Amino acid sequence: MEGISSVSISTQVMSRQHKAEAMIAGEQLRLRLHFGKLIKDRRVHLRTYPNCFVAQELVDWLTVHKEVPDRDTAVKVMQRLMDHDIIHHVCDKWPKFKDAKLLYRFRKDDGTFPFSIEEKVFMRGQSLYEHLLSSRECLLQVREEKSMHYKHCFAGFQLIDWLLQNGEAESRSEGVELSRMLLEHGIIQHVSLKHHFFDSGLLYQFCVNFRRRRRLAQLIEVERDGEVMIPMEDQADSPFILRTTPPPGRNTNFLSDEATNDVTFGGQHSILTHQLHNSNSVYTAPGVRYNPKSVLKRDVTCEELLSPGAPYIKKVLTILGDTLGWGFVVRGKSPCYVQAVDPGSPAAAAGIKVRQFVCRVNGLSVLHLDYCTLSKLVMTGPRVVTLEVMEPQD
Repeated sequence: MEGISSVSISTQVMSRQHKAEAMIAGEQLRLRLHFGKLIKDRRVHLRTYPNCFVAQELVDWLTVHKEVPDRDTAVKVMQRLMDHDIIHHVCDKWPKFKDAKLLYRFRKDDGTFPFSIEEKVFMRGQSLYEHLLSSRECLLQVREEKSMHYKHCFAGFQLIDWLLQNGEAESRSEGVELSRMLLEHGIIQHVSLKHHFFDSGLLYQFCVNFRRRRRLAQLIEVERDGEVMIPMEDQADSPFILRTTPPPGRNTNFLSDEATNDVTFGGQHSILTHQLHNSNSVYTAPGVRYNPKSVLKRDVTCEELLSPGAPYIKKVLTILGDTLGWGFVVRGKSPCYVQAVDPGSPAAAAGIKVRQFVCRVNGLSVLHLDYCTLSKLVMTGPRVVTLEVMEPQD
């Protein structure tokens, strides 16, 4: 059967987009709270709780920065993030968000974010979106289908061609499988919601603008009456709305990719971070992600790694990426190291472990490169990646 019910597609798209908006808004908020030092280690009753925030302080911050009109709305917004498993009470004692002196934490800051297939597909879609926009000849253009013109769209066969040319798929059938998965999870859609994905001239669009900054109050508005509310980018002077030119006097440092040190290699296998932040670029900036705690016990220099008798074991590992990616996070610069590994990913199966230092990628020395350059090297290379790593003996 060629088509699928527009009602069925619309219901699925709305559900997925609600989740997507919550993930993006939550990650943008998390990054800004880290930048503003509201998220930090806190000591209560002789116990230290890392990377957490005080609910009452956060509500104060949201109202002062005019992200919400009042404290009740702030509580509803944060409850929405709790409902989507983005934040939780540090001891999981309170299932509801309370405007009180209670400690809460973003699940991405303690590694408890539930990476279901839905979240992993979302991250792969985000990675592809960023990669498409950064391509020299962007596929997302104004196109016509049945005498109707649609903005920012692409033909199905063009996306498959692009996936093959950029190493995102090894065959047309694999590309179609990936594209259908993106459609079923609300990342892309047929322009008139009448068809599933086909390797043809039918036109498709991304349902989510990953780059637009979110206004937090929209987490409530977006699900009102079951509708998908499309935010206007010129409303509300909020740092969660993307602007061509920042408002005068507004500190915009939190928008910089330099605030992050992670790159996640892994589409659906990603450990998420940037978005969604900068969370699977492999998720770059949307694949690049921020993690305030390094897994390294101490700083290590390139000279130390290369010195004779250094306590490191050299290993050569080959990762056969699948349609979802590789599944590991790289952090740092000169040298870069593995910050996290998805237990069910190709990287884990190949023997990639945290605290390994990346020396070579497909035979090319990368020891003196930063994480951004290394990520581009992997992203633009083949699906099969050979890494030479240095692993601590202890």
